Amino acid sequence: MKTRMKRYIGDRKFYAMLLGIAIPIMVQNGITNFVAMIDNIMIGRVGTEQMSGVAVANQLMFVFNVSMFGMLSGAGIFGAQFFGSKNVDGFRNTFRFKVISNLLLTLAGILILSIWGEQLISLYLHDNTGTGMADATLGYGMSYLRIMMVGMVPYAFAQIYASTLREMGETVAPMRAGIVAVVTNTLLNYILIFGKFGAPRLGVEGAAIATVISRFVECALVMTWTHRRAGQFTFIKGAYQTLRVPPELTGKILKKGSPLMVNEILWSVGMAALSQCYSTYGLEVVAGMNISSTISNVCNVIWLAMGNAIAIIIGQLLGAGKMEEAKDTDRKLIFFSVASCFGIGAVLIGLAFVFPQIYNTSETVRSLATQFIIVAACYMPFQAFLHAAYFTIRSGGKTVITFFFDSGFMWAVTIPLAFVLSRYTPLPILATYILCQAVDIIKCVIGYVLVKKGIWIQNLVAEEK
Repeated sequence: MKTRMKRYIGDRKFYAMLLGIAIPIMVQNGITNFVAMIDNIMIGRVGTEQMSGVAVANQLMFVFNVSMFGMLSGAGIFGAQFFGSKNVDGFRNTFRFKVISNLLLTLAGILILSIWGEQLISLYLHDNTGTGMADATLGYGMSYLRIMMVGMVPYAFAQIYASTLREMGETVAPMRAGIVAVVTNTLLNYILIFGKFGAPRLGVEGAAIATVISRFVECALVMTWTHRRAGQFTFIKGAYQTLRVPPELTGKILKKGSPLMVNEILWSVGMAALSQCYSTYGLEVVAGMNISSTISNVCNVIWLAMGNAIAIIIGQLLGAGKMEEAKDTDRKLIFFSVASCFGIGAVLIGLAFVFPQIYNTSETVRSLATQFIIVAACYMPFQAFLHAAYFTIRSGGKTVITFFFDSGFMWAVTIPLAFVLSRYTPLPILATYILCQAVDIIKCVIGYVLVKKGIWIQNLVAEEK
């Protein structure tokens, strides 16, 4: 038994390497989500309509953010492997590809939200009580969204630089920039939402202004830090002399990265569609889901960071041609991620009975939020495995497989199930939510088979000069 367990447990050197990469990502994401939680609580103290309006607007911003993550990830597969093979020119060209593709995505996002923002928010507003809450929620959501669009460009550049640094194993600098940004966001939220220190009481608009300012701060910090250390990060030297990317590399990134990019876009839109299905049960469900996701996101940083760590560590090992080491390391990384989430899930269950009481909302909303949190906690180890399996398969460039594994499964199974249950059955929201979460267990079985077969073990940049 002990011998078998050694296959899943690393030595001190292994965990020192892992934690050196994962902890800064956990800290940055943890602080970001913790501050988002504080922001959410502040808005929640103002009122339910304000909280729901911001939640729906953020659901639309979430689609943009995850789509950008997909763009960066598609190129990042090559970035991590170029760094592992010490190919500076290839790494620099990958960075340029990120700049071009994400600027185009940002402009498209601004255009879509400017034209159809009101219609998109309205999809989530089902006032089953006839109290007029939907109109008020729509107004708050649009006020928040219009201001948030200003911060989309600095957010794009901050993510471009941060993702590139992480592919080199430099996770501390993005973490520091993120910490400064979230502290700025929190202080400005307190001042602008509630009108402290002589500032006007701006409510949801104050929350949006604070977030936009914090994004400019984060962008300025991470870009300045990188350019001042051009001797260390040689890829940035001459990075903007031209934005031309060799057609051969562009073709390779698009071939391997396009399924990943499309996957992230479809996944984020799928999550929005899933939320829309849940929203048909009424605005109280929207509010309860918002409270649940706020605390769940803080606890999810463990397995989210582990996914990033897997992408970096396994990508570099594959790029260096260390195939057997990559396979052994990946097995231990997945085990660590899943095992840690059993403990985190237990903590989340304990918080389920306390956290919703902080909000200035109805008892019905608090009760729904508590139930959603408990369900999310129970499924956390499964989510950890799915995330780790996804990044494992992705690290070897098997992006078509990840497409069907991730967004393909969601659109073929989860969303149709949610649509049918929410519109054509008498099931209550909790039963619908549990069943829609449970189908991911099927994905776990598929993911286990794919990872165990080792289909992801390949070097993408061996012939790239």
